[in-house]
Amino acid sequence: MTPCYTRVVAHNEECTGMPGMRLTGHVIGLLKEYMRDLVEQARQETQNQQSFGFTAAPYRPDQAISDLLAILDDRIESEGLQVGLPDGFLHQMWKLCEEARVDIEQTVWLQSNLSETVSSKARTRELTYRALIAYIEKQLEE
Repeated sequence: MTPCYTRVVAHNEECTGMPGMRLTGHVIGLLKEYMRDLVEQARQETQNQQSFGFTAAPYRPDQAISDLLAILDDRIESEGLQVGLPDGFLHQMWKLCEEARVDIEQTVWLQSNLSETVSSKARTRELTYRALIAYIEKQLEE
């Protein structure tokens, strides 16, 4: 079976000379799995805090992105080649997230204010990662 490759290219590729990131369906699947893990972790953390009577501190999309990059760094260090993450993946994801930051923040803000759901760490992560995946998919269409 031949893997399906997708290319995500930064808008300023011509200026930097940096090659785009090639993503397989497998890599995107791993990325989504890590995102789901982080959302679930936040849900459990919130439940634990509530059981002890603590109120969670406000949580922002840039923190969700930082948490994603941290887990990517950890997973690449511990299992990178074994799970099929390409060399330079963390750096390319960092660049992509930085490029997408404003779009993600606007999307999360809008969706948070339109929703009747109470904002939480898990909800912010969920909305942030959904916006990041949408941004990646938009880049693939261009």
